[in-house]
Amino acid sequence: MLYDLQDNDLMLHAKSKEYVLRVRDLPIREKPREKMLAAGAASLTQAELLAVLWGVGTRSEDVLNMARRTLQEYGEKAALRETNPAYLAEILDIPLTKACQLVAAIELGRRSFATGRSGEPLQVRTAEQAYHFFRDMGLLGKEQLRGLYLGSRYQVVHDEIISIGSLTSNVVHPREVFQPALVHGAVAVLIAHNHPSGLLAPSAEDIEVTRQLIAAGKILGIDLLDHLIIVADDYKSILEEL
Repeated sequence: MLYDLQDNDLMLHAKSKEYVLRVRDLPIREKPREKMLAAGAASLTQAELLAVLWGVGTRSEDVLNMARRTLQEYGEKAALRETNPAYLAEILDIPLTKACQLVAAIELGRRSFATGRSGEPLQVRTAEQAYHFFRDMGLLGKEQLRGLYLGSRYQVVHDEIISIGSLTSNVVHPREVFQPALVHGAVAVLIAHNHPSGLLAPSAEDIEVTRQLIAAGKILGIDLLDHLIIVADDYKSILEEL
């Protein structure tokens, strides 16, 4: 059990005495950079890794607190898949330079993840393989729609969060699903969304959206290979229900 140190820094302009624990107040062994050097990157939390990446915070917010707030407010998985730094900076009220640093690091990881140990691009040929890409969505508290874009040999060329919120035909438009396919030269798309309720059964809206996307894909010449529903420990293919 680690002692919980209380910060004695008084935040100016606060309505009441509010104390925030800063990196400089932590024991040497608990500071993110020193902790990485001593125990390796795997020992750090996501927030600590982000704090190492950013280095310093702002005048009003310590770097570790900024990292924690970013992951808490936007969602850990969602923040680590965002590709638009301007949007990230605006919605989280963080400097644009830090949003750019985060997106750049994410892109490096994405490119590495899309390649197997042999150096060959990872391929997705089955619903089960797709589920391994999407399974972390099952733990999200908000509904999220995500797309996996494939090349002509089933290799992953892009992975994108398409929308966050309830999945309806009014919210999910085919252009949002297929635009990344056109940008990245994909010939097929796999999409998935999570059900925070834990129920696997597709709703009427799920089925309606899937049918619209299949029809739009045929016009564009881009196959919708599957649409998965993801829960905490399982998945279902909507296309199998049609």
